[in-house]
Amino acid sequence: MTTGNIDSDTASPERARIFLSYSRTDLEHARPVINLLENAGFDVWWDGLLEGGEHYLPTTEAALEGADCVVVLWSKTSVDSNWVRDEAQSGRERGCLVPLSLDGTMAPLGFRQIQLLDVSAWKGKPSAPIADKIIGAVTAQVAGNGQKQTTSASQPISTSPALSRRTAIIGGLGLTGGLAVLGAWQFGLFGAATDQNDVSMAVLRFANLTGEESQAWFSDGLSNELRTVLARNPRLRVSAPTSSAAIGEEDDFAIGRALGVRNILRGSVQRVAETVRISAELVRIDDGLVQWAESYDRSFDDVLAVQTEIAETVGFALVTQVTSEEEARRSLEQQADIGGTENIAAYESYLRGHAFYELSSGEESDRAALAQFDDAIAADPNYALAHAMRATMLAGIANATSDAAEINSLYDRSITAAQKAIELEPNLGRGHLALGFALSNGKLDRKSAYEHYKSAQQLSAGDADTQRSVATFYAYGDQQELATELIDEVLELDPLNARAFRSAGFIALFSRDYPKTIARMARALELNPKLASAQYAVGNAHYMQESFPAALAAFQAEPVPIFSQVGAAITHRKLDDNDAAQASFAEMLEQYGDAALYQQAQVQAQWGNIQESLTLLSRAFEAKDPGVLFAPNDPLLDPVRGSAEFDSLLLPFTS
Repeated sequence: MTTGNIDSDTASPERARIFLSYSRTDLEHARPVINLLENAGFDVWWDGLLEGGEHYLPTTEAALEGADCVVVLWSKTSVDSNWVRDEAQSGRERGCLVPLSLDGTMAPLGFRQIQLLDVSAWKGKPSAPIADKIIGAVTAQVAGNGQKQTTSASQPISTSPALSRRTAIIGGLGLTGGLAVLGAWQFGLFGAATDQNDVSMAVLRFANLTGEESQAWFSDGLSNELRTVLARNPRLRVSAPTSSAAIGEEDDFAIGRALGVRNILRGSVQRVAETVRISAELVRIDDGLVQWAESYDRSFDDVLAVQTEIAETVGFALVTQVTSEEEARRSLEQQADIGGTENIAAYESYLRGHAFYELSSGEESDRAALAQFDDAIAADPNYALAHAMRATMLAGIANATSDAAEINSLYDRSITAAQKAIELEPNLGRGHLALGFALSNGKLDRKSAYEHYKSAQQLSAGDADTQRSVATFYAYGDQQELATELIDEVLELDPLNARAFRSAGFIALFSRDYPKTIARMARALELNPKLASAQYAVGNAHYMQESFPAALAAFQAEPVPIFSQVGAAITHRKLDDNDAAQASFAEMLEQYGDAALYQQAQVQAQWGNIQESLTLLSRAFEAKDPGVLFAPNDPLLDPVRGSAEFDSLLLPFTS
């Protein structure tokens, strides 16, 4: 269905004429807009003004062509209406279109270059801030249509090629994509940002419109890469990928509000053979105003240029809110691609590998990811990021495999791959993180690992996952205060990530803050009830507070057998059930044998068998059992702590 504009027979010549286009099924939601505009002094034409016997089409066409401004109400229904699209097209061609979204629906393709106001949360009150935005946008277009204002909030954004716009942004020669945004700021429609905290954003998962779920790796990968690039900008606070995807089916604005960000970048991807269509828009949360939008129909070979353009345009648009254009351009230099590739085949393999990495379902998915990163390196041997992710997967497989003979080889290969990544790109934080992890977990060489973790922390300040790993590394040593500070920042960037809260729980455990351990792990389990090792930490905290029944319940709820068995063995002994304690210990020995040397030492320490515990620890250190990473701060080893033999074991290990 449609709507219209002012009735030329009855309109006062002094009143601006507004044509309202909508779907008749949305009439209830359209009425508050009509009332708002009429009360503001505009002469509004809509199809409800048609009188019986009046010729519908000629009257509507006359009203549309005579309008000073066309207000279109997009919704799930109206985007499929040919009438509404035709009327919106008329307004766009004449440069007087103001689009509103009644229910959060994006404008259809062809209309996303124009700023969109989301009014889905508006209750119709004229005193609401969004009402002022609507009046301001319409006023701007009326003024522009009358040659009183040359720049309006709804001015179409140029669709010049990606590389052309990138040159314009970097060189400051003329922001074709950003002029409409800057013009709207000057006209006061967006409101003024006052501090750096306003420059917060989340990059939501791009919708996969390809039609096949198996192709989601590409749309997910593109949004992840955009997030990574934008997170390198020092003037942006970008929510981490886990939190950005954690809310599932909630609407985009609910996600933004839950993450505590001011802006969201959302979009869609459709790939057909070697052609790709990418649509993206930057939306402000508080009033739903679309600050930038663009659609691209390109060859798949051009996807890297499109990705770069989107990241640069969005970064510039946001940073300019709180600083000068010159400073904004400088910030773009810091978000430039690091360790990437220009080879599209290598990039495609990398995205496939990253999808398997995110799946994280065990050794099988890790090996599938490794194969894809190997393919990326074969296509581009100088792809530093692919080498870094290859190192990450090799270390992950080493952690998961039960083949003791393969572990050392996997860690050696991981170290070699990480060193190659750093050789190709010394400023690649992911490369330093991979090398630090392999040295620490695979070789127990904490001193050598330290410099790489420190580099990763400095080079990837906006990457929550990297900072989480660094914080955990610090917690294993004697930097508890720094670890706590870092993990608090991670939780701010990634507030819906169960793994982040799990790391925070272990950091609290190593700091002997047992109530905080329980609280952090409770949140982790709320986000992911099946999360491994979280119940183990809860059991530890209760155990150290001598709440043994609560400890046993937590240990028995732990899904990882070795952790559950350790907890049951020590807690049953405290509850004077020696048979159950011995049974749990025997079960662990039968299932894990020498792969559980460290866990055996924990049990023996708590049973009071000090020398047996020290002997097992010595064997664990000699075998480079990753479990010994806990040793410097593990509360379960307190009975042996302070002995000369224990101190000698820790001496070469601590930083």
